[in-house]
Amino acid sequence: MGRLIDGKWTVEEVNPKTKDGEYQRQVQKFRNQLAPEEVESGRYHLYVSYACPWAHRAIIMLNLKELNSEIDISVVGPWMLEDGWEFVQNFPEVTGDKLYRLKYLRELYVKADSKFSGRVTVPILWDKKEETIINNESSEIIRIFNSSFNHLTGNKDDYYPNELRSEIDHWNEQTYESINNGVYKTGFARTQEAYEKNYSALFDQLEVIEKHLEDKDYLVGNTLTEADIRLFPTLVRFDCVYHGHFKCNKKRIKDFKNLHRYTLNIYNHPKIKPTLFFDHIKTHYYGSHETLNPSRIVPLGPSPLV
Repeated sequence: MGRLIDGKWTVEEVNPKTKDGEYQRQVQKFRNQLAPEEVESGRYHLYVSYACPWAHRAIIMLNLKELNSEIDISVVGPWMLEDGWEFVQNFPEVTGDKLYRLKYLRELYVKADSKFSGRVTVPILWDKKEETIINNESSEIIRIFNSSFNHLTGNKDDYYPNELRSEIDHWNEQTYESINNGVYKTGFARTQEAYEKNYSALFDQLEVIEKHLEDKDYLVGNTLTEADIRLFPTLVRFDCVYHGHFKCNKKRIKDFKNLHRYTLNIYNHPKIKPTLFFDHIKTHYYGSHETLNPSRIVPLGPSPLV
């Protein structure tokens, strides 16, 4: 793993040492929006990893909004080693770089900005006409997908409806810091104190959601919304990766009655289930993070199905 500094690749650990032992996630640089009147058919491309939960939310929204005919995708390999995300050919369901036949994803960032500094992450929404990155912040990409292409696809399903936005925003805020990012802050902690603090916050918030779901199928309005699309990719990876690899081992999702039911319900959605590739998920985490798993052995268990 590494990062670009002024367009040059520098190798570093996936969880660099910090003064307080806390894992620090970067703020993404490319944050342009796409208003419906700006959108052009066939102009955009999405770069993803099937392993990454942040990319997964974009893939889910792509499917739900039936954007596959408008936005093609390139899928990197599952490993994130010294050269970062790589366009490999030796793993199921990878595609290579469909646009430029690049070898490494970092080359795409340099193509967009020759002096880019930062981590090379997915998802990336790419503008084929201007040959640059429109946005690499997953929470904003799914908002773009939710509404900006409706006039092209005719799909007007709304996962961020006006009347539910305040409640969706509340749950997004609650789940991001403690759960979505919380599993990383737990797993990548460099001190016992940082680990225990984030471990506690993670399971405290899972218990809050467990109670909230007692008589509900979804987080907000009892209908599938953006809040569920953001939470689900973490939950579906929890038992097979985060529980063991990130030492988030107080409970599995299977041990929560309501969270387990909730996760299974979303998993079985006909437009969401095809977005899951557990071989990518397990190979990425266990095979990429040398500081956590020096042998890079990918365990056969537990069952990846929630």
